Amino acid sequence: MIKVSLISLGCAKNLVDSEIMVGHLHQAGMQVIPEAEKADVVIVNTCSFIDSSKEESIGHILEVHQNRGMTKRRKEQKLIVAGCMSQRFSKDLSTSLHDEVDAFIGLDQVTKVAPIIEGLYAKEREKNSAPVSFIEGKSTYIPDYDTPRFRLTPKHFAYVKIAEGCNHPCTFCIIPQIRGRHRSRTVASVVTEAKQLIAEGVKELNLISQDTTFFGMDTWDERPNPRSPVDSARGTALTTLLRELNAIPGDFWIRLLYTHPAHWSDELIRTIAECPKVARYIDIPLQHISDRMLGKMQRETTGEYIRNLIRRIRAGIPGIAVRTTFIVGFPGETDADVDELCEFIRETKFERLGVFRYSQEEATRAAKLDEQLPQKIKEARWHRTMALQKEIAAEVSQRFVGRTLRVIVEEPGVARGEADAPDIDGRVYVPRELPVGEFAEVKITGYQDYDLLALPVGAKPTEWKVARQAQ
Repeated sequence: MIKVSLISLGCAKNLVDSEIMVGHLHQAGMQVIPEAEKADVVIVNTCSFIDSSKEESIGHILEVHQNRGMTKRRKEQKLIVAGCMSQRFSKDLSTSLHDEVDAFIGLDQVTKVAPIIEGLYAKEREKNSAPVSFIEGKSTYIPDYDTPRFRLTPKHFAYVKIAEGCNHPCTFCIIPQIRGRHRSRTVASVVTEAKQLIAEGVKELNLISQDTTFFGMDTWDERPNPRSPVDSARGTALTTLLRELNAIPGDFWIRLLYTHPAHWSDELIRTIAECPKVARYIDIPLQHISDRMLGKMQRETTGEYIRNLIRRIRAGIPGIAVRTTFIVGFPGETDADVDELCEFIRETKFERLGVFRYSQEEATRAAKLDEQLPQKIKEARWHRTMALQKEIAAEVSQRFVGRTLRVIVEEPGVARGEADAPDIDGRVYVPRELPVGEFAEVKITGYQDYDLLALPVGAKPTEWKVARQAQ
């Protein structure tokens, strides 16, 4: 039996690709193990969104290769590079990593990983040591329900990839060149997968894609206009999917991640408000508020549009937690642009917020723009915006004190509320006795920066002290 170890890097969308590969390996009778040193084959599923992710990917590839000489088994070990970096740089990598890597596979090959591994052993018998690239052109693959999948997340939550690719022209982003045009799954496919996950005990469905708000719109006869409100009268849309998921029997959350602001509509706001299983949380990357920067980034939005959208979302969905991200240090960004951004952050008081330092990515239009800013300026602006958000986060956390929240217990002593997505947001510290993977009603007793402290409803404060000391 061939033993395979897989290292998954990058975002949740990449993790789903890893889960699909593991599912196909199991189906082919191969054994998937966590220890790379005991494996016959190691797969590194790479990310190449920004420079730091590329460096991390290369580091893992070289580490696996260097360790191959440590034992007899590892000298014969096969190394496969998969994922975004492989899709993007397969020709360059097959030259620079000629001696390190046995095969490069792209996004369309995640379902073919088992026969590719078998082919490597046949190639070895032919005494052919040149690395193989199985990548042909841009990705057209759409992950569907019938695809074997082995989940790598905890039992109580799962990521559901509802589409692949992206149609947006953001000048800083390489994703459309790597993953191709937007391709939505069918509503029936997503609902069938969701029902199966809930039957397996999943309590939280995290809907992901490069742009979840564009779901279904790629099938419309009339092209969506990002400057105008849209609805599902023209065909399938995210609203259609949310209502069908909300109708599935069971006690679970539906969480929306990666919603581009350009295609939000009043109907989507109304749908979320009317669907109690949809978590009162949205992830909506805004990237900037200055019209100059939004224009340079080609974000298909304006500052006025964004301000109005956030007002409509908060008015239409009481109790909503809004998470966003911004980019600082973009080419041509001025102190005045950053002042406007900080004032917007101060006024809006986002419940959750992250900031990225602009990364000059090869083959993007932004990389060719004049007025590239030095790293020192990017770093200073990042510290300024994050320091501001830390103050706001304390205000937001303080508002929770005394309130009762429904949380899902992530691990002993740690839970998440509706306002906290897996891995990226804050925590709610609870007594260790609460069962992992289950919902619980807790009362917030305090906070620490981005995290909350809580007791089960009706518990005594002395019980909390004991629990905290035990952690």
